[in-house]
Amino acid sequence: MTEIFAGNSFDVLPNLAALLTAYLLAVPIGWNRERGDRSAGLRTFPLVAVASCGFIQAVEPVMAGQAAPLARVVEGLITGIGFIGGGAILKMGHNVHGTATAASLWATGAIGAAVGLGSYDVAVILSAITVLSFVVLRPFKKAAHDGEGPLPDQ
Repeated sequence: MTEIFAGNSFDVLPNLAALLTAYLLAVPIGWNRERGDRSAGLRTFPLVAVASCGFIQAVEPVMAGQAAPLARVVEGLITGIGFIGGGAILKMGHNVHGTATAASLWATGAIGAAVGLGSYDVAVILSAITVLSFVVLRPFKKAAHDGEGPLPDQ
């Protein structure tokens, strides 16, 4: 067991920078959901990103150069965040609510994983696309549902 930890140093700054980046990239998504009074919001989204990033960063030193074990961790993240997102989806009669929240939770997990893997460009693009999807597509969604009562999912 001590062999696993031999050579690992306690270097907080690189990890802190990545975790903070994941957090900051998720805040606009959480803010958008919070403003819309959704079940998941300003606290949830940054935590999902930080946790995803943290899982990747925690196992990376132990699995350095081993793609298969790291891929299993990423697969576990994808499944786990999908499970969390599934809890945000509610079916009431013929209406389904929470699919956009579930999808954005999944995207936020991908942001954290991308940062953890050092793919900052991918993380920034995912964050921008997620926020822009809510902001830019909102008027189109509203127009599509005008006269039909409240928007079924936002």
